[in-house]
Amino acid sequence: MDVPLSNCRTYTNLDQSLVMHRMLCSNTLQHTATYCNTLQRTATHCNTVQHTATHCNALQHTAPHCNTLQHTATHCNTLQHTAPHCNTLQHTATHCNTLQHTATHCNTLQHTVKHCITLQHIATQCNTLQHNATHCNTMQHTCLKSHETSSNNDPFKTV
Repeated sequence: MDVPLSNCRTYTNLDQSLVMHRMLCSNTLQHTATYCNTLQRTATHCNTVQHTATHCNALQHTAPHCNTLQHTATHCNTLQHTAPHCNTLQHTATHCNTLQHTATHCNTLQHTVKHCITLQHIATQCNTLQHNATHCNTMQHTCLKSHETSSNNDPFKTV
């Protein structure tokens, strides 16, 4: 079957139209695919940003708690550093209290010793006085006996 020449032109125009249509479709599909890839990259980037924002919010929420923990840790370190010093002070205070108690006891003993020395001195004086009194009594007794005996033998005595 022979195709008339006038029809060839139509076919040629038709072929060109098809080629153009294919090119346009291909360009449209390519443009659409590129646009779709861009949208996918944008969506992935958006998800990353959203994830980062969520992570950032969590960090912002955690930061004050972290600051509190840091403050507590610093306070704890200070207390740990102070504890041995405090224990030393407690030991020193206990030792000081013991020394004060001993000093009070010593003062009491010193007072007692002074009192005891005074009493010993008085006792010595008292013993001396007792000894002198006994000696005096003995002498008095001896004198009286001697006087009685001599009075009885006195020729000048008037009875």
